[in-house]
Amino acid sequence: MANDGDLRFGNAANSDLVTTARNVRAEVEASGPLSVESGETSIGSVTTSAPGELPVSLNVPQGVEPGTYSLDLDLTYGYISSGESRTVTISRDVEVRVRDDARFQVVDIDSDAQIGDSGTVEATIENVGAETAHNADVTFGTQSNSVTVSDGQSNTVRIEEIEPGETTSVAYDVGVASDLPVQQYTLSGSVQFEDPDGITRTDDGLSLGILPLAEQEFAFTNVESQLRVAEDGELVGTVRNDGPVPARSVVVQYAGNSQSVIPAERSTAVGTLDSGESANFTLPISISGEAESGLRSLDMVVQYRNGEDELRAFEDLVVDAEVAPERDRFDVAVENRTIQSGGTRTVDVTVTNNLNETASDVEARLFADDPLDTGDTDTGYVQSLDSGETTTMTFELTTTGSATPGSTYPISLDFRYDDVDGDSQLTDTYRVPIDVTESEGGGLPLPVIIVALLVVGTGALVVYRRRQ
Repeated sequence: MANDGDLRFGNAANSDLVTTARNVRAEVEASGPLSVESGETSIGSVTTSAPGELPVSLNVPQGVEPGTYSLDLDLTYGYISSGESRTVTISRDVEVRVRDDARFQVVDIDSDAQIGDSGTVEATIENVGAETAHNADVTFGTQSNSVTVSDGQSNTVRIEEIEPGETTSVAYDVGVASDLPVQQYTLSGSVQFEDPDGITRTDDGLSLGILPLAEQEFAFTNVESQLRVAEDGELVGTVRNDGPVPARSVVVQYAGNSQSVIPAERSTAVGTLDSGESANFTLPISISGEAESGLRSLDMVVQYRNGEDELRAFEDLVVDAEVAPERDRFDVAVENRTIQSGGTRTVDVTVTNNLNETASDVEARLFADDPLDTGDTDTGYVQSLDSGETTTMTFELTTTGSATPGSTYPISLDFRYDDVDGDSQLTDTYRVPIDVTESEGGGLPLPVIIVALLVVGTGALVVYRRRQ
């Protein structure tokens, strides 16, 4: 808006004082189909050397025919004439050209975005204008902290050319934060392009809504504990995919950090699970000898790969597992617990494997204290003993002369074996009672008989020498 005032008479040094338009105010009106959204606008002073700018906000309805439209402009301003301040209002007509540039709208949306994950949002946009758009930069973004576009707030895709009536697709990687409701989330968009004259223009009225899939979740069912203090055991159960999409390479993992819970394998794979599908799992876990028996809560994690082969984890899982108290690794029983005073006999010991695994290279050793003693056979061996299997080992046992008939004395055994991992294990000592009985025939004890025979033999030798 230019000021073309001039000084007709007076001192030229005071030209600016006279020709300056002060407190310029503008009001613009339009007769349909256009409408003016801005009200009266104050511009300030406008001099002959410094034109003023008047911003006007216009609404151009959809479907308006391209062409030239007229706006009514009323300007009110003050000035000085003949030393007096005066105010005047003038009217002008302003022409506005409505161009039929390229314009865009979203006509289709395809999305597999998921709460707690990311996915692809593909938008199909159409050039609904009358001109071709060149070097079109299509940008979609969000101001929400709960939604990301390509790991940020926005991303731009370049399309070389979009002709009038043509559609094109643009795709963005959209992530949605965890624990959000399933509802529409909005992305705002714009298209910056060059018109046929090479002038850069922008259509920033695009928007699209995405409805993300529900968050991927998993559940455990039919969980059974086969855990026992000081033994290797297993946690068995079923894992179910409660999410809306398939999960590939599913792995069930123990995620706790207890020193007494020792996973032989921290995870076990179950393969691909479709939505609603279940699979059984077995997780080998050892419980240390220092652990307490009873109910334990075990933290678990399900790891999987999504449709884009990205590794994901569902961590909100806890299972309750009963840990049984410690037990003897072997059951030991003597079939015949008696031995005659001063006698020697073989002792048959039945050994049963109480472990949940096969024991290999099982070697048993017999120990005895006076008045009992081990004979030449004080060890037993079996190559392997399956879980629940029983074998018999034979040992030699003797008594000394100090063994009192009717008394009970202990013998002890321990076992060394290899577990399924090839590690050597040594059991605690097992004590078995042995009852001493009278020697058969009720005669003198064997030691007494031996002493008597020695005395008789010595006497006979003395008589023989005297006769010589």
